[in-house]
Amino acid sequence: MQQIETDVLVIGAGSGGLSVAAGAVQMGARVVLLEAAEMGGDCLNHGCVPSKALIASAKLAQARRKGGDMGVAPVEPQVDYAAVMDHVAGVIAGIAPHDSQDRFEGLGCTVIRAYGRFTGPQEVEAGDTRIKARRIVIATGSRPFVPPIDGLGRDGQGGVPFLTNETLFANREKPDHLLIIGGGPIGMEMAQAHRRLGCSVTVIEGAKAMGRDDPEAAAVVLNALRSEGVTIAEDAKVSSVAGAAGDITVNTEDGRSFHGTHLLVAVGRVPSITGLDLEKAGIEYDKKGIKVDASLRSSNRKVYAIGDAAGGLQFTHVAGYHAGVVIRSAVLGLPAKATDAHIPRATYTDPELAQVGLTESEAREQYGDRLEIARFDMGENDRARAMRITNGFAKAMVVKGKPVGVTLVGEGAGELAALWSMAIANGTKMSGISSMVAPYPTLSEMNKRVAGAYFTPRLFENDFLKQVVRFVQRWLP
Repeated sequence: MQQIETDVLVIGAGSGGLSVAAGAVQMGARVVLLEAAEMGGDCLNHGCVPSKALIASAKLAQARRKGGDMGVAPVEPQVDYAAVMDHVAGVIAGIAPHDSQDRFEGLGCTVIRAYGRFTGPQEVEAGDTRIKARRIVIATGSRPFVPPIDGLGRDGQGGVPFLTNETLFANREKPDHLLIIGGGPIGMEMAQAHRRLGCSVTVIEGAKAMGRDDPEAAAVVLNALRSEGVTIAEDAKVSSVAGAAGDITVNTEDGRSFHGTHLLVAVGRVPSITGLDLEKAGIEYDKKGIKVDASLRSSNRKVYAIGDAAGGLQFTHVAGYHAGVVIRSAVLGLPAKATDAHIPRATYTDPELAQVGLTESEAREQYGDRLEIARFDMGENDRARAMRITNGFAKAMVVKGKPVGVTLVGEGAGELAALWSMAIANGTKMSGISSMVAPYPTLSEMNKRVAGAYFTPRLFENDFLKQVVRFVQRWLP
């Protein structure tokens, strides 16, 4: 067996692992990178990239159905579903070289395409190679969770066939009626996209659709999807599935049945940490993932876990953020800690929904009477009016003049969220947001205006201030 010694061993070539490997090797560290599946991980091949490419096609199709109120006659688009999937594959192929084995070997990494498993606190075997590393970073990501539903096929066994995000984008047959189990971000994004591409769609959610989000903002999104023809069944816990490809029935505990041609299971994700033999390295974990401290170190101080494997927020940008924390600690030897306070999340429906920091209910629970709410409706934004995309709002949760959370729903909500992440990360006050100048007319004015709404009662509903102004105006030369 081949023996390798290295400074940093990265297990997993998804977004987080690639960021650690690229940063560490370019700073002069010896780096070994393990990946048994596809370079680029879930985000590139099965998640963020293909889903947003599909959403882009669906949005273009929907645009052709609209426009009558802007002087453009609507038409029903002719959708070639296989060609849409060719577009999705083309987007993936265009990005893939940046994440490829050739590129990382060119940077100086040793890339081994095999599964790794721990054989000791600082040793991992992968194929016919044993690697001993000074520091190890577990960046193995997550996989779709498939619940134990009666009748559901799995592991090559019989049963009702189903799709997950790992197989959906390889499907070139347009579903006549897509059934989706799960009303979270993935389920709702794919529901709207497929409806816009000409499919009938039914979402079956055991609790409340988009239940993690601010209820007022979620209602804006759900109403929009329903208006486009997406059926959303809530409080519908699935009890069993039956049928075969092209003729599938989903039954719920309360006696309802839903019939369709294709089934997508989108009920969440679980960390991909099985088979690593973590016990041999003294690494503690549970069903949520590897247990880490604020510096992302595991119970084995030589081993870090980042991204989905670390058991926290499951977003590509979180994995990238974690990579920066680990590079600072494991490569540069500097103190570094991760926090979730400024992490944004977005659901790329139309309208989009984005959240940074605490929701209103979370902020009220944490801060009570100290919390203030500032709000601005998208219908008051001139660019939104010009584009007839006035459905949405921005809402900031403020404590002692600083935002602790922001909810945005509407066109470009995900883009607008970035400013608030920076503000919360740096402790910027609402006065700092209100003092920015946004080009007119842009949707980015929404951020300035919600900050302005925070100061409105202080400036224009303050009797004492009015007295001061009258005094100044009387005596001002």
